[in-house]
Amino acid sequence: MQQAKDIMTTEVYSVREETDIKELAALFVKHRVTAMPVVDADGKLIGMVSQTDLVEQDKPLHIPTVISLFDWVIYLESEKSFQEQVKKVTARKVGDICSREPVTCAPETPVNEIANLMVDNKVHLVPVVDDDALVGVVARLDLIRSMGA
Repeated sequence: MQQAKDIMTTEVYSVREETDIKELAALFVKHRVTAMPVVDADGKLIGMVSQTDLVEQDKPLHIPTVISLFDWVIYLESEKSFQEQVKKVTARKVGDICSREPVTCAPETPVNEIANLMVDNKVHLVPVVDDDALVGVVARLDLIRSMGA
């Protein structure tokens, strides 16, 4: 049975938390990828950023509904959610918009488990990590290629 190490792409385009949002957009266009791992200076995976994360910046900000009762203001929706929306809309760096808990696999993960990870978590790219170090990625296209092998 094939494993991640058999089908993964090892030439990985990645970005750092400090990468500017405009630079990220240019990298997506240049490399024709839809998502990229976010790594630290040592190559350790710390998150994922996708074109969707970038596009969400242009989404209109939803102001939470509140009720004013006497001198109190009661939020009918999560105040934390609103704060996260504001942070994403005003983001200038990748670290402000990336997902911090990416779905990952090990080099020995069977291909069918990777397919399940993609479907269950609605992701199109799964980083392959070995001792927290990014060693490759498995994209949908890698899975499709493996079906013909």
